[in-house]
Amino acid sequence: MDPKVIIFSAPSGSGKTTIVKELLNNKSLNLSFSISACTRPRRENEVDGKDYYFLSVEEFKKKISDGEFLEWEEVYPGSFYGSLKSEVERLSKLGKNVLFDVDVIGGLNIKKYYGDNALAIFIKAPSIQELERRLVNRSLDREEVIKTRIEKAKYELEFANKFDKIIINDNLSTAIKEAENAVKEFIGK
Repeated sequence: MDPKVIIFSAPSGSGKTTIVKELLNNKSLNLSFSISACTRPRRENEVDGKDYYFLSVEEFKKKISDGEFLEWEEVYPGSFYGSLKSEVERLSKLGKNVLFDVDVIGGLNIKKYYGDNALAIFIKAPSIQELERRLVNRSLDREEVIKTRIEKAKYELEFANKFDKIIINDNLSTAIKEAENAVKEFIGK
């Protein structure tokens, strides 16, 4: 049986991770989160195979050359992140629908790989001004980091129309319901 894959992508600050967490808590959707692989050092509270699959740069590069990734990116020099095909196989063998929370380009690559077996959803804030306000209010980043995130968001928004569905998150509970309905419809096909 082919896996059902649900992809969520969005610019930083759009509310994507909050929506994904809500959907994962909805047992009727039978969703399981796709664990990414990375080369960064494991933090004290992190568990290999639960938070990430922690790989050395050499192991990661070998998996790239062996075609084991659906998508991957070198985020910073020597710092790789990616989604393994084997993770989707593992979860689908458990009878789960596989959920991804990935960047915009990664999301499009996964959609391309799975075609009609994937639902790609783009979450966006009502405006760039609102996105900037959210990033400032969450007080996680310095001003120059926020400016970089806004520039990246403008670039990522250019790809929104390549997704199967765009959800504008101007009201979180409405956006969650809209996402839930889209996923229910997709997995019911």
